[in-house]
Amino acid sequence: MTKYQAVVFDLDGTLLDTLTDLWNAVNVACRSRGYPTRTRLQVRRDLGNGLQRLLKLSLPKDVEENQFKSLFQAFRQYYLTHCNEATHPYGGIPELLAQLKAAGIKTAIVSNKAHPAVQELRDRYFPETMKVAIGESARVRRKPAPDTVLQALRELGVDRRQAVYVGDSEVDKATADNVGMDCFLVTWGFRDRGELQALKPTALVDQPAEIQKLVLG
Repeated sequence: MTKYQAVVFDLDGTLLDTLTDLWNAVNVACRSRGYPTRTRLQVRRDLGNGLQRLLKLSLPKDVEENQFKSLFQAFRQYYLTHCNEATHPYGGIPELLAQLKAAGIKTAIVSNKAHPAVQELRDRYFPETMKVAIGESARVRRKPAPDTVLQALRELGVDRRQAVYVGDSEVDKATADNVGMDCFLVTWGFRDRGELQALKPTALVDQPAEIQKLVLG
């Protein structure tokens, strides 16, 4: 019997390279109000805490709350419309998910991205291998709160001790800790290897194939 019966994946920076579409959406929002645009690296550093936090970090600090709310709605709608233009799975991810499914390992996506966008991206890229996909909504607290992961585990019918969480940031490690489950952090996402190593995950992963070996043995 394998150590894990399920793998819960973060989405952005773990399964999908979504940086270009997010970067473009941020700069469309900034340009619409005459604010300075952001570099790709700046947006990469600010990812991991949801769209609202990403936009807030991307704007000047003196933007008033009512102005922010209006701009955020436009930014969110633009991103939902344009979230598939440059986004693509990281190399080896589709093969990994197919191998896990063939081995009987259950999988889920949990993201701080808006729930409609998570559903759309799942349906486009992982319709056969991801039956559970949960994004940010008013119903549950977003990561690093444990709510979305616990919901995913309930839908999968798997105990947290029989599952592992896979992500690419400090938010993901904190989420796994709050759930009380093992955590693999991948080095191909939105944080540098040294930062991830300092978080002391259960495993640090450089290639998707390594996840298969860790899960299946």
